[in-house]
Amino acid sequence: MFYFPFNIEQSLVSLTCDTFVVYSYKYEHDDGRVSYPLCFIFSSPVGCKPEQQMMYAGSKNKLVQTVELTKVFEIRNTEDLTEEWLREKLGFFR
Repeated sequence: MFYFPFNIEQSLVSLTCDTFVVYSYKYEHDDGRVSYPLCFIFSSPVGCKPEQQMMYAGSKNKLVQTVELTKVFEIRNTEDLTEEWLREKLGFFR
């Protein structure tokens, strides 16, 4: 697992294989509060090898349970992964 600052919109667009990303996002609430939710994003782009998809899908749930992640999202088209998409998904947890 790698830990480094990145722009979510630029970093995952070029991925062509299954990937787990744990991302601490600076979320600014409408009332001015700021929180840093830990988001687990499972990227499984269309066209990945079926064997790899099965391996990642099988280990995803165990990882989420072990680390006790609560903000879990999946995405198939990495071009859809934008800050707006993430804010919309996090808005559900308010």
